[in-house]
Amino acid sequence: MKLGFVSAILDTWNYEEMMDFASDHGFECVEVACWPQGKAERRYAGVTHIDVDKVLEDEEYAKHILDYSKEKNVEISTLAYYPNTMDGNQEKREAAVAHLKNVIRASHKLGVNMVSTFIGRDQTKTVEENLELVKEVWPSIIKLAEENDVKVAIENCPMLFGPDQWPGGQNLMTTPKIWRQVFDILNSDNLGINYDPSHFVWQMIDYIKPIYEFKDKIFHVHYKDIKIYKDKLESCGTMAYPLEYMSPKIPGLGDVDWGKYVSALTDIGYDGCTCIEVEDRAFEGSKEKVEDSLILSRRYLKQFVI
Repeated sequence: MKLGFVSAILDTWNYEEMMDFASDHGFECVEVACWPQGKAERRYAGVTHIDVDKVLEDEEYAKHILDYSKEKNVEISTLAYYPNTMDGNQEKREAAVAHLKNVIRASHKLGVNMVSTFIGRDQTKTVEENLELVKEVWPSIIKLAEENDVKVAIENCPMLFGPDQWPGGQNLMTTPKIWRQVFDILNSDNLGINYDPSHFVWQMIDYIKPIYEFKDKIFHVHYKDIKIYKDKLESCGTMAYPLEYMSPKIPGLGDVDWGKYVSALTDIGYDGCTCIEVEDRAFEGSKEKVEDSLILSRRYLKQFVI
């Protein structure tokens, strides 16, 4: 397995600076943020380290992206774009799908052949209604991925943290049960999972068992931790906004048993890229703290990932 990080945390770094940091600190790969240019609607969104529209239009730019990656000996594991492709607002939905399709095209052109994203969700509709929406929105996306030999890895984050995402959240593929349903609808070898154990912790789901069931669908892996505050949970209950009783942490500072997690990945023979995702507010506020979050996470995880 190769150890890297999700580049969105380095939001003020450009592509070259981000790759320099990865190379200087011994990271082997990066999941590169590829949002459209413009203002972000939420934290960790809107970061653009690779401009996919420019990749498709400018041969020299595309060549530079690959040449710099090779020069720094840091692999681009996947192109990352996490919008809501099934937003209840039709205009937002269409814009998200259009850009995601360009991310897929750019991933093929760069030879990365992997895109990490969300399936999306209309947060005002039921699970059953959203499964019907999957049939409407996603077949053309998967067809394009198949035509371009690109794997689409869906992260299992519910995107349900506060009032803006209430009641249903903005990503449907959050549990093994729903994974099975979506994979039945979109029966494609090009659709799989970007596996993040932290999201199962606060949903009270076993984060080890699904690794074995979905071993052939795990395309990419995240390392992010979650800390549950039991005193707060006992006060507000699981029906509260999740951030009332939990918080994201860097690996080793939360409740995930990383030895068991990596052990399960080795059991299934996973040998792909594994990327640290930082959303820990304790490491925000300065460039030094952000850099420390990645350096400390790598130091901790190197005991499991050689």
